[in-house]
Amino acid sequence: GGRAEAEGPSRDTAMLRHLLLKLRATGPVTVAEYMREALTNPGQGYYTRRGGIGESGDFVTSPEISQVFGELIGIWYISEWIATGKPKAFQLVELGPGRGTLTDDILRVFNQLASLLSKCDVSIHLVEVSPKLSETQALMLTGGKVQSNPEDKSAYMKGISKTGIPIFWYRDVQDVPPGYSFYLAHEFFDALPIHKFQRTEKGWREVLVDIDPEVPDQLRFVLSPSSTPATENFIQPEERRDHVEVCPEAGVIIQRLACRIEKDGGAALIADYGHDGTKTDTFRGFRNHKLHDVLSAPGTADLTADVDFSYLRKMTQGRTATLGPIKQREFLKNMGIDLRLQVLLQNSLDSAIHQQLLHSYDMLMNPEKMGDCFNFFALLPRHRLERPDKKRKPESKSALPPVAGFGELLVQ
Repeated sequence: GGRAEAEGPSRDTAMLRHLLLKLRATGPVTVAEYMREALTNPGQGYYTRRGGIGESGDFVTSPEISQVFGELIGIWYISEWIATGKPKAFQLVELGPGRGTLTDDILRVFNQLASLLSKCDVSIHLVEVSPKLSETQALMLTGGKVQSNPEDKSAYMKGISKTGIPIFWYRDVQDVPPGYSFYLAHEFFDALPIHKFQRTEKGWREVLVDIDPEVPDQLRFVLSPSSTPATENFIQPEERRDHVEVCPEAGVIIQRLACRIEKDGGAALIADYGHDGTKTDTFRGFRNHKLHDVLSAPGTADLTADVDFSYLRKMTQGRTATLGPIKQREFLKNMGIDLRLQVLLQNSLDSAIHQQLLHSYDMLMNPEKMGDCFNFFALLPRHRLERPDKKRKPESKSALPPVAGFGELLVQ
């Protein structure tokens, strides 16, 4: 209606007005603070206002493209569960589960392998801050049968999946109960706020967001006049690059995951856009699937930055072993995507489904599309990759089972 249109532009500028007031009062803010406001401000934040995922949203994620993606990840977890001796129980913990598509695909695999998992106590734990998205997830995974504010004070919602597995929702990974757990973070780390730094003749300076004096209702980047606490704390002394993005929140979360895996076992699989400490300026905005200037119309676009896997590796502080990053195309190939595609193509006579399968395979595997820019990275207990009994006679070495996805799949 007419009303909505009248509200449109003002709604899009509400966040900008809020930021301009803030900047006039306090002076420039860090890029991290700008990102946090634009994405998660309770009233006008991009994620809080709309869950912009999928064809109609501002970005499309792999699970939205193809069920095969989620199935192979489900198989990865089962393979690790078997490799560690089939523990009596495991928790699947997903950080930022989006619409719940990925968990839904994984649950389908768990259901198909029910006889294998029959003696195992499986539960799902979703870490989600957006109330809107948690409703969407509940609808997809349980058909809407959920209970808010359950007795367990740590979870804010619980339900039972269509396949009969208990699901719990939390605001923070710290609220998830301890125990042998598989962690999943797919396109989670790339939306966490980053600090940006620039090397100058006078040393490191932080990139800040300020009002443009030439254009009073526009934002621009400026450099901090001197070093900031962040430049002192977040730049590694051995840094070679001249421009660096650091995500301290990602460091904290990786530390928590590493501690939990070291103590309780399990594994973490992280899939995201990223690099291994080589890229510099990756801060981007997306709106309607197109690149969007990060400083214009804050709150109306998705803001992301590539994940620096070298930083994540450093932040595990040696508590766990790490594998990767490895390109998505290699990981999925190693997981047997080609065979799975053949089976699905043979099982379906519908040419539209054939087209859809081939199209989604191309999206996931084509180096020009997601095949090369997307990476997989894993955290595993150290003993999963190194035997403690190195000193014994070499011939008594029983080989450790290889970690699926990260090495060539050898068909015996």
